[in-house]
Order: sequence, then structure tokens, then C-alpha cells
Amino acid sequence: MEQDVLTGYKPVNDTNVYYEFYPNQSSDKTFVLLHGFLSSTFTYRHLISLLKKDYQVLSVDLPPFGKSAKSNRYVYSYKNLAETVIKLTELFGLKKMVFIGHSMGGQIVLNILHMRQEIADKAILLCSSAYLKRAKMPLVLTSYLPYFHRFVKYWFARTGVKRNLQDALYNHSIINEEMINGYLEPFLKDEIFMALTRMIRDREGDLPRKILNQIQTPCLLIWGDHDKSIPLKFGEKLKQDLKNSELIVIRETGHALPEERPMEIFEYIKGFMEKSQMAAE
Repeated sequence: MEQDVLTGYKPVNDTNVYYEFYPNQSSDKTFVLLHGFLSSTFTYRHLISLLKKDYQVLSVDLPPFGKSAKSNRYVYSYKNLAETVIKLTELFGLKKMVFIGHSMGGQIVLNILHMRQEIADKAILLCSSAYLKRAKMPLVLTSYLPYFHRFVKYWFARTGVKRNLQDALYNHSIINEEMINGYLEPFLKDEIFMALTRMIRDREGDLPRKILNQIQTPCLLIWGDHDKSIPLKFGEKLKQDLKNSELIVIRETGHALPEERPMEIFEYIKGFMEKSQMAAE
């Protein structure tokens, strides 16, 4: 039976990680939701409202985003973020989870599958980051300059939340004050920009093809055909490199799938889960 949400912080890897946990005693499946760059668990609010009725859900604010701590001492590599998520799920005593990752969150899911394949039952990758190289050395070196975080803040202020949403969405009509404020709120304090400066240095490149080929976990890839951030060609390439995967393309949709198409995503997820269950039987 569905219960109220449990929210809070847990100390993991020397940082405080914010989570939203939706227990569901009638389900033996737990979905773990990981958001993308410059985002938070807020991006999953519509999908969570659908998933929590049938499944248990854990949504995580990946450091330094959302309400999680913004430390300039934490190592913001994908490997360490993946380890942080794994340790958080262990604190909840979760087993055989289904991981959902959007954009950068998808790359962290892939790191989890590479590191601890046995804890994942399945994975759903929504316009997942893939084949992105590490930041070039001149940028990494420049990030050590005093007050570099002010340049990061200036860049963010120039692009602006509304413009970023317009780039991420195909359907601009759904942009409203709630959405703009939800994405803006975590960026109102300087600490996030100091942490993002550290992330420029720590973030390694996306997993190479050789490692992707070794991942056996069943993966459902869902892409928007008008994704400007991570174009569909990367989804098609990822489908080739993940041996146990299928790709679904949603028409007239941009990068922000959980915002534009939560109901369609939920239906595809249910079909993916049911198909896997039938194959197991």
C-alpha cells in the first residue's frame, strides 16, 4: 500500500545527500531516480506521481544539485557520484533495483551498472549522456583561478533558466512559473557555483565503448526526436554498444523527457517491466 513520502538527508561519502523516498509495501520493485546536470529530483515530480502508485521510489538529489550539500571538497566524478548512490541505496537496504537516469543521470546509472551490475534489475535511460569527453585541460587549469566560480555564475545568469528550458523542451507552452522557480531555486546561493567549478576538474569522460559492451543489464533507452542537448544519433549509437537494450523514440519531444512526456514514459516503463517478467517466467 502506498504511503507518505519520507524526505531528508543522509551522510554519504562525507557529504549530505537529499532524498525523497516513497515506500510501497505492495511492491517488491524499487525505482531509483537520478536527474541530469543543473537539475534535481524536481524534474521527476510528474513521473514520481505515476510510479509511486505501483512501485517503491527513491529519488536522489545528486551532489551538488538540488538540496544536497554543495561542498568544494567532495569529488564530483561520475565514479564517486555512482559510489555515493550505491551507498545511499545500501543505507535503505534496497536490493535488485530499477535505475532511471535522465541526461547526466543516465551516465551515472551506466557507471553503477559497470561497477555493481548485480544490484540492478533493469535500467531506463532517458536521453542519457554518452560519449562526452573530459573537459579540456585549458578549462580545467583555468578553473583553479581565484573567483572562477563567479564566471560560472555569470555564464548561468546569462543563459538563464527560462532559456535553458526553452532549449531542453520542444513544447514551450508547458513552461510556467512553477517550472522556472523549481529549476532556479537551487542556484540562488554562491555555494553551488563553487561546487560546479570543482566538478569541471573532477568529471571524467563518459564510459568508453569497450566498457559499455560489457554491460549485460536490460536497458530501455527513450529519446526525444528533437533533443538538441544529446541528439538522437547518440541514442542510436548507445543502443548498438549496450548489447541488451532497446530504443524508443518519442516524436515532437525535446531533451526534457520527464517534463514533456511523463505519461508516455510511464507506459513504456510498465511495458518494459511486464515484458521482462514474462520472459523470466
